[in-house]
Amino acid sequence: MKSDFLKTGILAAKKAGKVILSHRGKFRDLNKLKYKGPRDIVTKADFEAESIIKKTIFKSFPSHEILAEETPRGYELADFLWVVDPLDGTVNFSHDYPNFCVSIGLKQQEETVLGIIYDPILKELFTAVKGQGAFLNGKKIHVSQNSELIKILLNTGFSYNRGEKMEFTLNAVRRMLYKIKDIRRSGSAALDLAYVASARTDSYLEYHLKPWDLCAGALLVKEAGGKVSDPLGTPLKPLPTDCFASNGLVHEKLLKIINEQK
Repeated sequence: MKSDFLKTGILAAKKAGKVILSHRGKFRDLNKLKYKGPRDIVTKADFEAESIIKKTIFKSFPSHEILAEETPRGYELADFLWVVDPLDGTVNFSHDYPNFCVSIGLKQQEETVLGIIYDPILKELFTAVKGQGAFLNGKKIHVSQNSELIKILLNTGFSYNRGEKMEFTLNAVRRMLYKIKDIRRSGSAALDLAYVASARTDSYLEYHLKPWDLCAGALLVKEAGGKVSDPLGTPLKPLPTDCFASNGLVHEKLLKIINEQK
């Protein structure tokens, strides 16, 4: 059955990727876009990609539930719950900045069993099935083996909510900047996690996320041999909002820096 889930998820992600690319470069006038908040953009591509993902999943699994970014609703945690971000990195996409993706995760009860992240620009498909490892375009991937802080490349993100947790981020980033190699801020949480899984970066920190930002990517990191927690070091909740991921070798060292009281 897991192979059927994976096949359907990949089909849905690639269909959504085609929809997204068909709209690329068409949102030059940002004044005409819909805003969910002062900085939180949503485009026609988001809605159309989400629609095709839902149709594809429901065609194969009509009894499953879907939690998706653009049409969230209250729900009971179903036997099978697909957690979908149809276009992660919408701000990037709206500026034609080529760093965005489709993210699809599947939860069985409270456990994530499938993660798919698809970058339609690079045509990179990251997949993970619980207990079977993580893959990039069919080739197995593993987190980095860097254990020295000075060799660590960190990805981070800035919440649209510029409140208390933004201060946590800025303070932690400032402290880490003096102890690690460097820091990146890409604008796509899902790709950030996929890059930790594939050893392109060594760690990732972000507060104030949504479950659809993290579901697929967190499984990818775990299946690639890494470690995922919240920024305090406790296990992620079933539908998490704050995340710290790493290759595992530097997890405790970086958590200590993140949570220094200064």
